Amino acid sequence: MKGKLEELTIEELDRTLRENREELRKERFKAVTSKLDNPKKIQELKKNIARILTLKNEYKLGIRSSRV
Repeated sequence: MKGKLEELTIEELDRTLRENREELRKERFKAVTSKLDNPKKIQELKKNIARILTLKNEYKLGIRSSRV
């Protein structure tokens, strides 16, 4: 997933960010109410969200050129 994020456009990054945040919310709820199938999934989702936010910030600052 890490290499694929850099190939996405800003709109696709926004959509992926929303999906990851929603999935993280569901996984956290599952962790409280029942046993998780994959406990590391929460950690992976948080890392992916951080990667997406970093890429968006780099586009905003002009470090990366935006793709259309």
